[in-house]
Amino acid sequence: MTKDKNTVLDAPITLTAGAVEQLKRLMEEKKVPEGHSLRVGVKGGGCAGFSYILGFDVAKENDQSFKINDLDVVMNKAHAIYLIGIEIDFVQGLNNRGFTFNNPNAKESCGCGTSFSA
Repeated sequence: MTKDKNTVLDAPITLTAGAVEQLKRLMEEKKVPEGHSLRVGVKGGGCAGFSYILGFDVAKENDQSFKINDLDVVMNKAHAIYLIGIEIDFVQGLNNRGFTFNNPNAKESCGCGTSFSA
């Protein structure tokens, strides 16, 4: 079997069952086009230094691709240093609702949980 050079066997991130369920629901609701994958990444900014990227996109040249619970996921190779080991969950509580990021690489996180410093 021939593997694409951007495909990795073991996903460096974890998506909980709640996150997968919500992402699949969003894909249907938003009518995500064929060929798009879940993009997980980081960008500069936020109150703690970096913000998480979570959206749907096509794979680009410097991406690694992997499959998690039947979801195609892409991540820029340069972002791996910040994201290896991260767990993405979806919570529905009285005080908050949305995706949460449990990042073992974060030295600090902001109160909203969407930005961190490494």
